[in-house]
Amino acid sequence: MSTLNEADFASSLERVAKVAAQHAQDVDSRGRFPAESIEALRAEGLLALFSDTSVGGMGGTLEHAARAVERIARECASSAMVLCMHYCGTAVIEKLGAESVRREITAGKHLSTLAFSEQGSRSHFWAPVSTATKVDGGVRLDAHKSWVTAATDATAYVWSSKPIGSEGASTIWLVPRGAKGLKIAAAFDGLGLRGNDSAPVVAEGVVLPESARLGADGAGFDVMMGVVLPVFSMLNSACSVGLMEASVGRAIAHVTGTKHQHLNSSIADLPTVRAYLSRAKLRADAARCLWQDSLAALATGRADAQLRVLECKALTNECALEVTDLAMRVCGGAAFRKESGVERAFRDARAGFVMAPTSDALYEFMGRALVGLPLF
Repeated sequence: MSTLNEADFASSLERVAKVAAQHAQDVDSRGRFPAESIEALRAEGLLALFSDTSVGGMGGTLEHAARAVERIARECASSAMVLCMHYCGTAVIEKLGAESVRREITAGKHLSTLAFSEQGSRSHFWAPVSTATKVDGGVRLDAHKSWVTAATDATAYVWSSKPIGSEGASTIWLVPRGAKGLKIAAAFDGLGLRGNDSAPVVAEGVVLPESARLGADGAGFDVMMGVVLPVFSMLNSACSVGLMEASVGRAIAHVTGTKHQHLNSSIADLPTVRAYLSRAKLRADAARCLWQDSLAALATGRADAQLRVLECKALTNECALEVTDLAMRVCGGAAFRKESGVERAFRDARAGFVMAPTSDALYEFMGRALVGLPLF
């Protein structure tokens, strides 16, 4: 059980959320990295939330990490996604990384991220086609990573490749962002999550010592499925839950605070508007309930935990599409103004849906699990 002080944690999170809110519109409009939010997280020690107390971390649980991402997502989903990926990378480093790197995280000197998705295997992140080859001086990595969050701002990437020589599906490495032969192929200019600095990364002859390997050669699949997937699913879902919370709140504020002057009535007086709000709230609350139950299933080791992990990302991502669409409909033309924050949430919600594993892949995994077939 975590010994984290809940009151201090909540206060720290609110201070960071305030900073994220102040800069969210500018981060989105300029497509820039949310440096202020990340600095606030660092100053509050929340980059070390998911690190063990034995190396100076806060010793938080997955539930704490999920709550942090959800709260930040209400204000700035770009900041929340950078934090999501940092916690995913931290989870791997905590389990398999050197103590020196773990202490860099707790000191606020290391921002982590994942580098799994590749051009050759697309959303099938568990099947890298990039290579690792033994050479004089260590191991040579060659890859075309399709999307890496915080590509230009992370300290190092938790990186996947084919094994050097084992029969496994993949091997995991810790690759410093400034490694020779590493190139960020293009700046990010996307529809949503415009500040998450997600970019293609190319490795051409990157040579690292074998000590950069995280875990055994060929054991990457187990790391991806056993460590990364549950954490990523819960934290990606947290982003969607936070976006829904913000969208419903903004929609309610708009319809209750805006009047038809010639009728002396508010938009909220329209039954159709109240019905749309009810649908949005119902979907948001249903997604939140499954998310919270999934976290509980993982924390207690329930028999249905694996199925919940698969269900949670699919449902929260799809509900976020519906809820943010309803918020746009309810707010009408006002929603199209950048300062409303409604259209930003609408765009940001689209990103979670296409992040691997996509909903279509998750449906297949769930179906296989339901009928007793192996997932892969």
